[in-house]
Amino acid sequence: MNETYKNAGVDIEAGDEVVRMIKPLVRSTFNSRVLTDIGLFGGFYDAKFDDYKHPILVSSTDGVGTKLKVAFLANKHNTVGQCLVNHCVNDILCCGAKPLFFLDYFATGKLRKEIAVDVISGFAIACKENECALIGGETAEMPSIYAEGEYDISGTIVGIVDKDNIIDGKKIKKGDILIGLPSKGLHTNGYSLARSVLLKKYDVNTFIDELGETLGDSLLKIHRSYLNKIYNLIQDSLINGISHITGGGILGNTKRIIPNGLNIKIDWDSWQIPPIFNLIQKTGNIIDDEMRKVFNLGIGMILIIDKNKVDRIVSSLGKDDYLIIGEVV
Repeated sequence: MNETYKNAGVDIEAGDEVVRMIKPLVRSTFNSRVLTDIGLFGGFYDAKFDDYKHPILVSSTDGVGTKLKVAFLANKHNTVGQCLVNHCVNDILCCGAKPLFFLDYFATGKLRKEIAVDVISGFAIACKENECALIGGETAEMPSIYAEGEYDISGTIVGIVDKDNIIDGKKIKKGDILIGLPSKGLHTNGYSLARSVLLKKYDVNTFIDELGETLGDSLLKIHRSYLNKIYNLIQDSLINGISHITGGGILGNTKRIIPNGLNIKIDWDSWQIPPIFNLIQKTGNIIDDEMRKVFNLGIGMILIIDKNKVDRIVSSLGKDDYLIIGEVV
């Protein structure tokens, strides 16, 4: 028998079929600035920004880590793509930027078309919600690199901010207030510890009373995007600093933007920690300091604001979508 690429584990026809299937999804994210269709060697985006005095491009790249392992076990693949886009949107939002376009990377050992389409549909859904164009990507089939039924995803986002509106923490001062925005669970961090603890005792399909849902559904909750919630506050120059609570927890991430000579004081009793974190801590007998270092504990983003602007900001956020959790000291 003559050897072929397909016999070696790479099915070019399957890859072409995936591209055909996802074209309507990807095109649904396009806007007037996207100048190319799917299939060229690069994506074209019109970078004429007449509304900006001094436009600055802001970029970020990330993945969703071992949250994918939960998706494999639950055989649920239509949410992790949304998590990835939203995570990247939040990262550049911390700089004051709104997203322009996103590029994805999907790699697997053996391409299963329905799974690839599920994942990429998640990219498209989140891109539309964030008014961000999905202008390019790569689907790679690499036998022997990934275990059967597994894949990896990553993404790169590019956004824009006017130079005068960049948020970099330099305006933060003593007495500023920390406002926490609730998360929807673990988001995309801490899954190695969560899986190590929980999957020794529970199956992902186990319904857990204290969660009110299956373990898998709780762990696969979509990483929340905060763009539409706070971008108007950024435009009005009401925020001195923004922290996206990812790996490193509340302290590790927020201290990244605090100027030298200042610190943050967190009131750890000012909010109720969601049940999934209590379950992880109880099941693994994990100390508070470790939980605070690894997980967001129910706070997905922190806004650092002048104490004299608190009333204006919380009225914009809505009474059920913010928590005053500390101050700059």
